Amino acid sequence: MKVCAVIPVYNHGEAVGAVVKAVREHGLPCVLVDDGSEPGCAAVLDGLAREDSEHVAVVRLPQNEGKGGAMMAGLRSALERGYSHALQIDADGQHNANDIPRFLALAKAQPDTLVCGTPVYDESVPKGRLYGRYATHIWVWINTLSFAIRDSMCGFRVYPLKPTVALIDSVKIGKRMDFDVEVLVRLFWRGMHILNQPTQVRYPTDGISHFDVLWDNVRISGMHARLFFGMLGRLPVLLWRKVAK
Repeated sequence: MKVCAVIPVYNHGEAVGAVVKAVREHGLPCVLVDDGSEPGCAAVLDGLAREDSEHVAVVRLPQNEGKGGAMMAGLRSALERGYSHALQIDADGQHNANDIPRFLALAKAQPDTLVCGTPVYDESVPKGRLYGRYATHIWVWINTLSFAIRDSMCGFRVYPLKPTVALIDSVKIGKRMDFDVEVLVRLFWRGMHILNQPTQVRYPTDGISHFDVLWDNVRISGMHARLFFGMLGRLPVLLWRKVAK
């Protein structure tokens, strides 16, 4: 197993340095994806790469593509660099980097499995975001006919790179906040097993959130509808998988 961290970054210049430091303390090299950030943040990323050029690389997108677009660029880059797995972690510091060894241990024990964070929130979580997640949970359970994915919106996870990149290269997947949900459901459809790892999540250290309450919820609703009709076409396979367990 050869693992790196892929960190999508959009104007989190004040927080990303601490995240990179925490990830590097656990021995992981970092692929930072600059998702069209403003010049100050871009300079911070370049500085991090200069300070540790052996272990920190920057992939630069000319314009903002959204979290999903940044993640897809980072996952492809990680595979091209020879990594077998990628740890996804947010740049704003909301994820607990101290849990990285737990994620990696699960991935090492079952390298063909996707390890997905299950958030344990503190009082910093916006209540609207917290309650809104439950609608997505229900739709994911419907669209997979399974409770295997406990939380599909947590962006702290470990991907096996080859099957994940094969998926994103062959299927159009949402490029914004819908990515985290859609990629999990589609990987599950392709037979990938999911392991759920509880992890503490807080909101965010630099006060910046790029979740657009209106348009991201519209995109996520449209994604659930598309996945539902996709599930109907896969219904016999999904039902057989449940019976065959």
